[in-house]
Amino acid sequence: MELRVANKFRLGCKIGSGSFGEIFLGTNIQTNEEVAIKLENVKTKHPQLLYESKVYKILQWGTGIPNMRWFGVEGDYNVLVMDLLGPSLEDLFNFCNRKFSLKTVLMLADHMINRLEFVHSKCFLHRDIKPDNFLMGLGRRANQVAL
Repeated sequence: MELRVANKFRLGCKIGSGSFGEIFLGTNIQTNEEVAIKLENVKTKHPQLLYESKVYKILQWGTGIPNMRWFGVEGDYNVLVMDLLGPSLEDLFNFCNRKFSLKTVLMLADHMINRLEFVHSKCFLHRDIKPDNFLMGLGRRANQVAL
């Protein structure tokens, strides 16, 4: 049986997880575009996806900020659909034998500082800055760091 979200997105395989819940690969049924779908059980003690969706709405269209496509409740889950991103900086660092060139470090630092400056300009503090939370874009945004 095919699982759907908001009758617009097809739920695919699991691609990640965290304290909040799980992340799945999804597909926009009309455009065939791949998206990320975060699921959080509605009965969780400390729900985060509603808050996360509100933050993304405020940060929407900032450079390096993934676009939120949909937020709502489907069955037993809070669901957040957003742009699919590539590997984290931690993943890339491991792939590169835990060594980056000076040029790469400077480019990444520039992107990361710009993302944090934008978040701060909207009166938010991230409070969990680490390589796992910075991801590379995909496609034409493959050289862009996203937060």
